[in-house]
Amino acid sequence: MASETLRSADRDSVLARNAGTVYRLAYLRTGNVHDAEDIMQDVFLRYIRRSPEFESTEHEKAWFIRVTVNRTRSFFASPWKQRVVFSEEKDFTSEPVAATGITEAVAALPKDISTAIHLYYYENLPVKDISEATGKSESAVKALLFRGRKLLKLESESETEKG
Repeated sequence: MASETLRSADRDSVLARNAGTVYRLAYLRTGNVHDAEDIMQDVFLRYIRRSPEFESTEHEKAWFIRVTVNRTRSFFASPWKQRVVFSEEKDFTSEPVAATGITEAVAALPKDISTAIHLYYYENLPVKDISEATGKSESAVKALLFRGRKLLKLESESETEKG
């Protein structure tokens, strides 16, 4: 009984450590608070059911990112999501982290690019870990980051000209 309590406490600390990363990534990819919460719940259920052993905190974080990316991919591939058309507007007012111009600009980028930018700059993952988490080669991740920076720079310049 005591070992089960200890294991439960360990599980709770793992979930608490990764909750922010999973939610932010799911929200970035879905653009919807409710879908992000559903994906977060699915990711945590997979963790609890499978009880994977992690070599380090980096391995743990990479596992949660990989499962979140995979879960969002299957979310968009589901027959429900393909048949039902919802408003694609992103509701940044309900996001727990204060939205800034850059946050909105990153979210407006294509999904693969915004994911790479988010993981690199917001989650501080190296290119190698992003490659493993997203299933893309390191050179593809570098290309996504390059394109993302270029698009953000163009967006910033156009905003400067307007303002």
